[in-house]
Amino acid sequence: MPRANEPGRSVSSRLWDLLFAFDPDHVELSLADLVRRTGMPHATTRRLTLELVEVGALERNSANKFTIGLPLWRLGTLAPRAETLRSVAQPFIEDLYVALRQHVQLAVLQHDHAVIIERLSAVSAVRLESQVGGQLPLHCSGVGKVLLSHSSSAFVDEVLSRRLPAFTPHTKIEPDALRRELADCRTTGIVVAREELTAGADSVATRIVDGRGTVVAALSVVVATGSINLQAVIPSLVASGLGLSRSLGWRPGISVRSG
Repeated sequence: MPRANEPGRSVSSRLWDLLFAFDPDHVELSLADLVRRTGMPHATTRRLTLELVEVGALERNSANKFTIGLPLWRLGTLAPRAETLRSVAQPFIEDLYVALRQHVQLAVLQHDHAVIIERLSAVSAVRLESQVGGQLPLHCSGVGKVLLSHSSSAFVDEVLSRRLPAFTPHTKIEPDALRRELADCRTTGIVVAREELTAGADSVATRIVDGRGTVVAALSVVVATGSINLQAVIPSLVASGLGLSRSLGWRPGISVRSG
């Protein structure tokens, strides 16, 4: 039961309650939802929610529901883990971008989704809804599948036991099919996703490994469907992924660990 009505609680703790009412299963909430999930009085919830909207921490859509604001996702990319990865990865991302002139992005696992911590995009590249700091689902994005495939078996079981959303007619949501794909990725280090998250957009992703053999990120290229042969992209992507992994301490002979 929420403890928002406990006397003496600070405004900041109530603001945290509002922000943490959102999670991967509740990314869009009405004011009534926020009242119910925080246990705060309606008037208090409304006042604090509107303050968060005013500073950009929350956004209100046309359906009068609230979502986490982009500035908070961008703030999350400043965490030391993300910043170190971004700094080391920048030359590899830039080289891959110059070679391919498509979307090139780096993502890390955060809770139950992949978070984009860096992206370079050509002006002519296919339009994507997500931005740097945004979240991608694990079951149908290239980077998400790479990160999920190298997570613990318990975490994989938890994710695949849910009712997975189908974003397009091509989204794979059948658990057995996804398990086979994740197993292939653990062997090859590569995933190809064709129009699974966004209609008209395909991606190919590879893993980034540190000196302990832990998969710490995923690197992907996103292209317009039919605009480029993804198989032709794989050698450049894998080379960039291996180079970045070496910069993080990985060497041939260090086994890639899952979980």
